[in-house]
Amino acid sequence: MKVGTTRFGELQVNKEDIITMTEGLLGFDNLKEFFVVDPGDSTLILWLQSTEDANIAFPIIEPKIFKPDYVAKLLPSDMNSVDLDSLDQAKIYSILTIPSDITTMSANLKAPIVINSKKQIAKQIVLQDSKLSVKYEMYKELKSYIVAFSSDDSKRTNIEAPSATAINTNNSSIANKPLREKEI
Repeated sequence: MKVGTTRFGELQVNKEDIITMTEGLLGFDNLKEFFVVDPGDSTLILWLQSTEDANIAFPIIEPKIFKPDYVAKLLPSDMNSVDLDSLDQAKIYSILTIPSDITTMSANLKAPIVINSKKQIAKQIVLQDSKLSVKYEMYKELKSYIVAFSSDDSKRTNIEAPSATAINTNNSSIANKPLREKEI
């Protein structure tokens, strides 16, 4: 199916790549269907794009990239809410906040997005661990990881954004912009 987005233009998305958020995201309860977009840059930041609202795309990242000791301790009810038997079946992402001064970007470690990889259902789960932050500043850790990183991004998602020249980024309703290697 074709999905129009304000950030990436029109994208071809396979139905099996659609992720159903059982309860929507915090503050966006009405949006239930998303897919992950890899912009093809070297920042390791992906985007959780809504299929229902072309303007809504959240920058996300695997927290283990910049915080290797990160553990999402899910309660049995959390596991059941996305039909998981074990965390091995899950992909876990943190939503990023990327202000104009990217050196102060932060990740929400307290409320990760947990995706059941086999069933493509997900939920943003607020963890009970009081030591986790909703604004964990992680720029330095991410920058260090990117400098040392080398991988095949095609294994992270099936949806690729068109080249930068094909992207319409003049929409002022989107506060975040993708990061490029030279910015980090």
